[in-house]
Amino acid sequence: MRALVTGGAGFIGSTLVDRLLAEQHEVDVVDDLSTGSLANLAEARASGAKLRIHQLDIRADELVDLMVHRRPEVVFHLAAQASVIISIDRPIFDADVNVLGSLRVLEASRIAGVRKVVFAASGGSLYGDVEKGDLPVKEQAAQLPMSPYGISKKVVLDYLRVYREIHGLEFTACALANVYGPRQDAFGEAGVIAIFSNKLVRNERCTIMGDGDQTRDFVYVDDVVDAFARAAQRGSGLVANIGTGIATSVNEVYAILAEHAGTKRAATHAKARPGEVRDIALDPTRARLHLKWKPFTPLSVGLEHTLDYARSVAQEATTNRPSAKRRST
Repeated sequence: MRALVTGGAGFIGSTLVDRLLAEQHEVDVVDDLSTGSLANLAEARASGAKLRIHQLDIRADELVDLMVHRRPEVVFHLAAQASVIISIDRPIFDADVNVLGSLRVLEASRIAGVRKVVFAASGGSLYGDVEKGDLPVKEQAAQLPMSPYGISKKVVLDYLRVYREIHGLEFTACALANVYGPRQDAFGEAGVIAIFSNKLVRNERCTIMGDGDQTRDFVYVDDVVDAFARAAQRGSGLVANIGTGIATSVNEVYAILAEHAGTKRAATHAKARPGEVRDIALDPTRARLHLKWKPFTPLSVGLEHTLDYARSVAQEATTNRPSAKRRST
């Protein structure tokens, strides 16, 4: 298969690229490198696999020409403005990237004769604030996002359905829970696990936004990539939740990470962020039935892998830090 991955230099995207190359697929990466990094693709580039990297914004006119030239069979669309906070502060920018950028990807896919688009939707923000008694939430639940980011992802789902109906462009939308794991940037649009891991390995105090009793469905990146790979051939026309179905509080996550890091230091608390849901967990039954997928990484194991990655990054930064020159006397 010839695949194209938008956002392929990012945290999830680069992990997906590694998976596709390991399965002997030919891969094109489209990434403007505004948040992604070529360092995430270092091993893939060194492997001699069939990989081409194009530094390009998905909103650029050149995207159509590139895709017509490369003729991918499947497009994995992961490129996005992924911060809820930025979407609240800059809703026009959020819509420009996530709605118009995605529409550009769909148009380019139609013109290039792409068979299928696999889209990274957001299960964590799509359904809004769900009552605890209704968790884990199913795909049939009302879509009531609480942020411009969630709205933009919801709009793209409508475009996907229309393109399937009018143009015959197949899609599967993977509604992702809170994805975590190695390569997630501890800065910028990072998830709480990456932030905690980065601070713990540097012996810095962590801050929990709100009381910490808010719950999330944390799913490991390798599990998510497995769902994307399966969606290339399965689940056409569906939105499928990709999560564990388990709601875990932020306080619980911090406690596990702190134990792995060997610290008893308590976290501090700050004001909760606007636009974020209180509790969420996704029912993965549809993904099990139609994608033949299920999560396979226990939270404690995934957290340990993530902390190990943070340690390696911190150690590499220390090793590569130039030593101060001694003054001559």
